[in-house]
Amino acid sequence: MKNVVQETIDPDAKIEYRPNTEDDPHKRKPDITKAKEQLGWEPKVDLHKGLPLMVSDFRQRIFGDHKEGGTVA
Repeated sequence: MKNVVQETIDPDAKIEYRPNTEDDPHKRKPDITKAKEQLGWEPKVDLHKGLPLMVSDFRQRIFGDHKEGGTVA
């Protein structure tokens, strides 16, 4: 996951690890199995296509523009 995010945002970026905040969940294990089984839900966009869209959207909301690396052609 780290590599996918880094490649999407900035391949030359240095990853910096920081301690979790007090209210941060200690375990994360996202699983969409229940949504698939009980609701018949399937993702419409895979991670490699969706992550750049999300980065572009966040940059637009935070900075008011589309910075290189987060836009999708």
